[in-house]
Amino acid sequence: MQKMKKSMPSAALLDNRACLRLSGEDAMALLQGLVSNDLNRLTPDRAIYTTLLTPQGKFLFDFFVHADGAALILETAGDRLADLERRLTLYRLRSDVTIEPVEPAPLVAVLFGDGAAALADLPAEPGATREADGLTWTVDPRLPALGVWLRGAPEDVRARLDAAGLELVDATDFNRHRITLAVPEAGSDLIVDRSILLEAGLDQLNGVAFDKGCFVGQELTARTRYRGLVKRRLVPVELVGASVEPGFAIMAGEVEAGEIRSTTGDLAMALLRLDRLGGALEAGGGAVLPRPAFWQTDLIERLAETLEQEKG
Repeated sequence: MQKMKKSMPSAALLDNRACLRLSGEDAMALLQGLVSNDLNRLTPDRAIYTTLLTPQGKFLFDFFVHADGAALILETAGDRLADLERRLTLYRLRSDVTIEPVEPAPLVAVLFGDGAAALADLPAEPGATREADGLTWTVDPRLPALGVWLRGAPEDVRARLDAAGLELVDATDFNRHRITLAVPEAGSDLIVDRSILLEAGLDQLNGVAFDKGCFVGQELTARTRYRGLVKRRLVPVELVGASVEPGFAIMAGEVEAGEIRSTTGDLAMALLRLDRLGGALEAGGGAVLPRPAFWQTDLIERLAETLEQEKG
């Protein structure tokens, strides 16, 4: 029997990524006291994902952190880079820290699909990183199944993708892949001054270290966890006959059960009330069907229990 040819990963170029460099004797200490993850987990071959919150524990920024010799490279959404630089500068005070955009701006691509980590010669482990020929390859620090990030000079990134024979797809294809895996995106799923980390599942996506000590917004984040105050969660949903846009209310009869966040075709990310998970949901004239990602085991179990109770 002829063996089926294994499909190659796809690659998408992302035009809204940019980097800051933090250097100076106090760079590590400054950032460690601010962000939700523990920078002691950072090594030259291991990047981390983290967030910067308001003092009230609401989302402001998220980014990858890479070790760059004695400096730190923060990779984030390009349209938030200037705001992140200003915020960090406010916290810097008299610390010996230089904060500056990485110039020239690198190009970022993402490889996704079966074998992406192997193609990058990396283990499929969160944050696994290597540098070669001026390029930085990083398995997504949140969820390895999301893919591998490639960063470098634009001409070098394009040449490496061409040499690998990878199919270049539109960024919307990667967006669909991301939503299917319930990995939230800043600006569309993570709303500035509104979102709470645990509602987005970022504690399960390697974004929070509860044993690191204090960070900005730590009190609310810890209280939400230890008192079981999470009442809503971000979850992928299938849209059946529904015409929606981000911000549309999701209804369970006459009761508001959630809100549509990012969308792509018949799939969306939704912030849903947990007590309505498993019941009939509607938005935009059609049905909204929760489709938790494989790592959202608590939601999968809750959904299965609810459906079983309905059958009984």
